[in-house]
Amino acid sequence: MEKENQKTNNTNQSLNYYQEFEKQLVTVDGITAETQRKPTLLLQACCCPCSSHCLEVLTSHFDVTVFFYNPNIDELEEFKKRLDELYRFTREADFALDVKVVEGPYEPEVFYEMAKGREDLPERGERCYDCYELRLRKTAEYARDQGFDYFSTTLSISPYKVARWINEIGMRLEAELQASTFLFSDFKKKDGYKRSIELSEEYGLYRQDYCGCVYSRRDRDAKRS
Repeated sequence: MEKENQKTNNTNQSLNYYQEFEKQLVTVDGITAETQRKPTLLLQACCCPCSSHCLEVLTSHFDVTVFFYNPNIDELEEFKKRLDELYRFTREADFALDVKVVEGPYEPEVFYEMAKGREDLPERGERCYDCYELRLRKTAEYARDQGFDYFSTTLSISPYKVARWINEIGMRLEAELQASTFLFSDFKKKDGYKRSIELSEEYGLYRQDYCGCVYSRRDRDAKRS
């Protein structure tokens, strides 16, 4: 079993997730041509700036619903500010006018329970991996229960997030939960992150400078001082 796991890990590390994503889009477009219906996609979103370019890419291929589930966000005010920007963007951006937004529960106690004992770990460590999984698991469950064809996340557009982890978690949850199909992502590729900055400027989006959790805010404040 250990050798099999190692083989799987080596295979995952060699995958180009953006290329895998592009292959999936070919399949998706073929389905649309045959059925005259875009497949449905539930897209977990961490904030509006990260969602902007992702939606620009995805809405031409999918009937997209954004799922705002982020128990890691440290303050309710911050949670609402990000959510309000997402609602505003989907009302103003031409390519996002048909996008629906679903507000997940704000339950920071779930995040703090997950992070217990690992408060001092740096960003991009074990705590972050489990935070990705926490949000993706809720997304996969919702997608499965509501009958979505695909589920994915905007997280991979950030240069501070580990795309390999995000995709490994998504693949595992698809199999474990018998959920909707996981849509591969590495949205930072092909200047995706740069494009998200351009869209943020174009629409005057609130662009936060920390991931949302109290630990990333702590590290940000330490760097400032």
